[in-house]
Order: sequence, then C-alpha cells, then structure tokens
Amino acid sequence: MPKVKTRKSATKRFKVTGTGKLMRGRSFNRHLRVKKSRKQKRRLKGEIEITGVFAKKLKKRMGVKKIKKGVNYAKV
Repeated sequence: MPKVKTRKSATKRFKVTGTGKLMRGRSFNRHLRVKKSRKQKRRLKGEIEITGVFAKKLKKRMGVKKIKKGVNYAKV
C-alpha cells in the first residue's frame, strides 16, 4: 500500500494545537482595511477553531493519525 502524502497546502493554512484542535485564520483581513471600522478589524484578529466533519477530513489530509501534545505538525 502506498504511503499517504500530506497536503502541504493544508499544513500551511491550518495548525494543530497541543490539545489536538484545528485552528484557521479569519477571512476578510488581508487588504482594504482602511474602510473597515476598528471594531470589525478587532474582531478579525486571531484564529478560530475548526470543528465537526470538516476537522476530521482536514486531519486526514494533513496526515495526523494521533494527536500528540506539543508536536507542531506543520513542520513534520
């Protein structure tokens, strides 16, 4: 059976926390920020957790079988 390759695009866009949660950045935050209010820009900071079936699919694409604490899967 062939080796399962990780999708490098997924490892660059998403990160796995120490507890095994998948995190992603928010959209609408790259450019055209001048016309957005301070409140909107504040809310666009940070990252959000990915949950549900999509998280399971992403973990499979990233090649994460078991989540180990303290491992950065983006560099593996």
